[in-house]
Amino acid sequence: MQAVSTRATASTSAPVMAGRREAAPAIEITNVKKSYGRTVALHDLDLTVHQGEVFGFLGPNGAGKTTTVKILLGLVRPTAGQARIFGLPTSDPEARRQVGYLPENFRFQDWLTGKELLELHADLADVPAAERERRIPEVLRLVGLSDRGGDRIRNYSKGMMQRIGLAQAIVHKPRLVLLDEPTSALDPIGRREVRDLIRALSASGMTVFLNSHLLSEIELVCDRVAIIDRGRVVQSGRLDDMVRGEPELSISLDRIDRELLGLLARYGKVLGSDASTVRLAVEDAAVAAVLTDILPRSGYRVFSLTPVQQSLEDVFISLVEGTEG
Repeated sequence: MQAVSTRATASTSAPVMAGRREAAPAIEITNVKKSYGRTVALHDLDLTVHQGEVFGFLGPNGAGKTTTVKILLGLVRPTAGQARIFGLPTSDPEARRQVGYLPENFRFQDWLTGKELLELHADLADVPAAERERRIPEVLRLVGLSDRGGDRIRNYSKGMMQRIGLAQAIVHKPRLVLLDEPTSALDPIGRREVRDLIRALSASGMTVFLNSHLLSEIELVCDRVAIIDRGRVVQSGRLDDMVRGEPELSISLDRIDRELLGLLARYGKVLGSDASTVRLAVEDAAVAAVLTDILPRSGYRVFSLTPVQQSLEDVFISLVEGTEG
């Protein structure tokens, strides 16, 4: 798949409401449906991404992520509903000019050098020649290829290919960049560098729409996330709010019996137990201090009592488990 080139222009004016300028969302999808014959890929999809945020878009295979991205790029038209980028319909070339894109599977002209590839994409984006002279070395430095820009792409490693892909997506300074699995080919050091780059792009005012199966990466870099399943957003919001959930305690003791479970049920909901550990959902994690006093006085030896932090993976699996296929 060839990476999509876009053409950079000045920012489009935001709509004026009640005598003041209101910033349009970077992405606004409203009641979007997409059907391929009898197959419905998206069902009344609603999604809003604010300017300047790093937004994670998650879902199992076949959930509708790729169809959504194609609609945002103007490659596919929705069957119903509206999709807008900075207030403009995604079918409008002016909207696409403000977007940079790195697909998961891409193929570049491997006879070109890295610098030549960036010159090509900058030219397609109408970046002035004088600006290109400054911008291309800057982008190569940002992605860690300063000393390899003169090498032919056919000699790049898989990780270097991923880096030059990132470079072409941002060479024209887009207002919105869509990244599909941007760290999939990188080692831990490379993934950390990409996370730092994403944070820097966001700090500069760029909006980053990130699609990744590496949920640990999403947790480290995203402000908000949306989980899509079977063409619908099943949950979205700030990452901190999504993973906070109901407080849980993991209690390890010398024995588990009926009396213990009855005692714990006074302080919360017993979620499960094995030979030596009980998981207890509580309204307030401060209950832990009470239990460390009550349990020994009731004849139980407590080996550990640990608050359990729900992860994004826990949330994801609870929402889509059994639907992938």
